[in-house]
Amino acid sequence: MHIDAAESLPVSRAVPALRAALDGHGAAVLAAPPGTGKTTLVPLALAGLALGGAAPAGKVLVLEPRRLAARAAARRMAWLLGERVGGQVGVIVRGETRPGSRVDLVTTGVLLQRLLADPSSGARPLNGGGWGLEDGPELDGVGTVILDECHERHLDADTALAFLLDVRATLRPDLRLVAASATADTGPWARLLGDAPVVETEAALHPVETVWAPPPRPVLPPHGMRVDPAFLAHVAATARRALDERGGDVLCFLPGVGEIARVAGLLGDVRADVLQVHGQAPRSVQDAVLAPASRRRIVLATSVAESSLTVPGVRTVVDSGLAREPRTDHARGLGALTTVRASRATAAQRAGRAGREAPGAVYRCWTQAEHDRLPARPRPEIELADLTGFALQAACWGDPGASGLALPDPPPRAALDAARATLDALGAVHGGHVTDRGRRLARVGLHPRLARALIDGAPEVGARRAAEIVALLSEPPPRSSGDDLTAAWRALRGPGRPADAHAARWRDEARRLHKSLPDADESPAAGGDDHAAGVVVALAFPERVARARRGSGYLMASGTGAALADGSALAGARAEWLAIAAADRPAGAASARVRQAVVIGEDIARLAAAPLLETAEEVAWRDGDVVARRVERLGAIELDARPLRNPDPELVRAALLDGVRAEGLGLLTWTPAAHALRDRLAFLHAALGEPWPAVGDAALLERVPEWLAGARRRADLGRIDVAAMLRGLLPWEQASRLDEYAPERIEVPSGSRIRVDYAQERPVLAVKLQELFGWDAAPRLAGGRVPLVVHLLSPAGRPAAVTADLASFWREGYKAVRAELRGRYPRHPWPEDPVRAVPTKRTSARRSSGSR
Repeated sequence: MHIDAAESLPVSRAVPALRAALDGHGAAVLAAPPGTGKTTLVPLALAGLALGGAAPAGKVLVLEPRRLAARAAARRMAWLLGERVGGQVGVIVRGETRPGSRVDLVTTGVLLQRLLADPSSGARPLNGGGWGLEDGPELDGVGTVILDECHERHLDADTALAFLLDVRATLRPDLRLVAASATADTGPWARLLGDAPVVETEAALHPVETVWAPPPRPVLPPHGMRVDPAFLAHVAATARRALDERGGDVLCFLPGVGEIARVAGLLGDVRADVLQVHGQAPRSVQDAVLAPASRRRIVLATSVAESSLTVPGVRTVVDSGLAREPRTDHARGLGALTTVRASRATAAQRAGRAGREAPGAVYRCWTQAEHDRLPARPRPEIELADLTGFALQAACWGDPGASGLALPDPPPRAALDAARATLDALGAVHGGHVTDRGRRLARVGLHPRLARALIDGAPEVGARRAAEIVALLSEPPPRSSGDDLTAAWRALRGPGRPADAHAARWRDEARRLHKSLPDADESPAAGGDDHAAGVVVALAFPERVARARRGSGYLMASGTGAALADGSALAGARAEWLAIAAADRPAGAASARVRQAVVIGEDIARLAAAPLLETAEEVAWRDGDVVARRVERLGAIELDARPLRNPDPELVRAALLDGVRAEGLGLLTWTPAAHALRDRLAFLHAALGEPWPAVGDAALLERVPEWLAGARRRADLGRIDVAAMLRGLLPWEQASRLDEYAPERIEVPSGSRIRVDYAQERPVLAVKLQELFGWDAAPRLAGGRVPLVVHLLSPAGRPAAVTADLASFWREGYKAVRAELRGRYPRHPWPEDPVRAVPTKRTSARRSSGSR
């Protein structure tokens, strides 16, 4: 056995304190950096299989966030004991169930299914096989649960811990809990566990040299899922450099499968084995990575290798500095992964992999200045993810609002409300409480949307086909398969079908799901592959049923636009309808981008998205007029529209008001008299205030509803007597004083009645200078409060002077004006004393002629 060597790992020194904490408190937090033996030695020690100690009552359950990590840890522990998995150490993950007698490695998702199982119903969680124990929240037969890698803040892990704390508080006070973290940030976990003791283990790391290796030239930052190929070429070059400059194996961290494949292609000629490690990698590759090798290796890995896996032989880490995080657009029902800069905590975890066995080095593909600006730690998944599955779990647990769950961070309210609305539409909850249908959906072990598609799709297309399509939705094919989901499905089950890791996982999942439908009708279902795939996809994502728009693109029932990608296999079909299985919305893009879809007909759209069907009378302002229609819609998609002959007058009135608000008061007919009256009223309101009415746009828009009686269309707006409506705003007393306070015209000494311009900042009387001879003062307006501004015009009507004090002008300004105008207009009278002169509209010659 190899257990003797493992017992020398650094964490062994913390085991006595950990046992004492569990004996005294029933819970503990273990802080142990990667490489100390946290994942493999501690469970064996607590099960009495290592480091002495008596075997406790019940199994030790180790919760891992990933299937890959659970399988790897189980194999490692069994190897330490000189056994195979399924002896004293077992593994229970989706697609693989080999329980052990003393220790089980379990994914958090499988544990959640077990906790939510109701033994009285006779139903069992669909995890691919039995536990060998009774299912249910009591966890009979389990003595200790270790929540491994809790620092990664996966949503399932946070939820599992909250449920376990409830179990311990109400059903199993003897259940022992350990939160195991690879970081020193233990405070939140200790508080959640009731101020549990914290047991720390010093890192077993050798010194790690940091090499800052930014690209030699600027590269584009990551955008959505896209990473600049020039940056990936730099990462590949850095891996080559590390292989040349350092000994041992190279572990290179990249954000996703696509980037791993691209960098692997650039390293095809290196003198080392290039291995690709990610959650979708074949088990043979996973096994090869975890075993010592005689030939040097470059291991390209996602975040799965940060803390969950130990890769032997690594002396150098090349860190791209990128990671993937989920993003959910709750308003549009779209979710996707996006590429982000890794946090400083993540960078430290990755660097530590170089110092597990000997001194090493980390090549960071960014600058030290950039490093200092990185976020301290990654955001918890609960802040970013689609919460529909979590909301269903909480409802099944009896806490639909999740308000009573001991979570490290509360779920965002908007995201939780969106999730609960989805569950309500699926029939999984009613009045905030889980339904029998909701519990059945939860037992499937998939996102509630996919569970609904499986259960409701089986009667429509047959159980086997429904299971195969849902399996494909839960295990999406590689992007190289194209965007035609039906074609990808045919390729997986047709002649010459692929034998890669994705195909194997798809077949396992399809079998699992098919077994979950024992009572389904297996008689041949009507319709071909497109029909079957379309029904299932549309049932899973009814709001993503989409209809072609005029011109280009599609409109989804959710109201979001969608477009096929360049080179789409679906473009040639020129389909009127699509059922969109996967789409994302790139930052700044107006429409979503279709990743996978199925061609369907309107019949499937109506069937699958039936809850979104509605017929309504629609009276609205559209294209510049009132449009009254009876409209049938599928969500935001208009299926049919017919004119409505006798619309509700109140709806018409509301539509007209919307039109005036949208297009402005210019929809009314403003005669010169109406404009002039509005200017007079605006002047009086500014000068005197209430009760003189405000007549600005905002004030009049509030009064417009009073003016719409009898109006049914735009043309009727033009027939409204605006001037009369404005006069109607005046109280009786103000109406009687309007001409006194703001006269429309003023009679000047020549006898002319001159219109006053109230559109200026102050009222203006523009009149020829000779008509004012003998007038020593202009009248004051607004009850004598506002002086009239006089614009004195030349005989040609051009401005000659401006004054609000006519007497002062005659005394001081007239002489200069007279001198200038007398030369230009000699035939006009220019008396030296304008106050005593006779006002006139005529020239001197005409006056003389008229007097003879």
